[in-house]
Amino acid sequence: MNCEVCQLKELEVEHFEIREVLRCILHTIVFHRALGLVRPKDVDLELFEITYVQCGDVELEKKIDEKIDHFISWVEKHPNKKSQICLSFYEVKSKQPSWFTNKTERLYWEQWYINLNVTQHPKHHSSKSHHTKLVVDPGESATEERSSRRAMVEASLREVLFQIIKFVNEKKDHVPPISEGVIYFPYEITIPSSSDSAFGMDMIKRMLHSGHPTMLS
Repeated sequence: MNCEVCQLKELEVEHFEIREVLRCILHTIVFHRALGLVRPKDVDLELFEITYVQCGDVELEKKIDEKIDHFISWVEKHPNKKSQICLSFYEVKSKQPSWFTNKTERLYWEQWYINLNVTQHPKHHSSKSHHTKLVVDPGESATEERSSRRAMVEASLREVLFQIIKFVNEKKDHVPPISEGVIYFPYEITIPSSSDSAFGMDMIKRMLHSGHPTMLS
């Protein structure tokens, strides 16, 4: 059994856009991996001209919102850091019983890395921005600058959504058999740890990438 990994294109967002962007991406992935009877619910983003589909499951929405809350509070403690959120799907298998344990283990079969670069008011440090114009034209108002930036974020978010759909349509062989009556594959959402962002995520990635494939034989 192999674990497929999808690294989504990095998105540059401002703090107030995090919640909508993450909801859109996480719900889109879970919806495309949902099984059985879901009640699809169209959701229009308030900040962008994009509509995405949720599974219409209150518990799922609650779990995703809780993780986003944790992530936002992490971002506030670590400003100007790039960050990653990992959505993993796994199977639960019983380990070989031994003298000491009769435990289950998680076998990860798919992982999605959402890459965010949360910027603080980009117009204040335009020299670092991707724009070739370092000085805003007197003719271009702050409102126009913000709306052109908004359009860029929207286009990038659309690219990420297409990337998800392409991956789901192309990668099917690794998806485990479906158990009867199950609507969702077990999943977990990992955000950077509070202690130290980069170190925490690196440790998790190392465990997932090095530990699990050998256990999956």
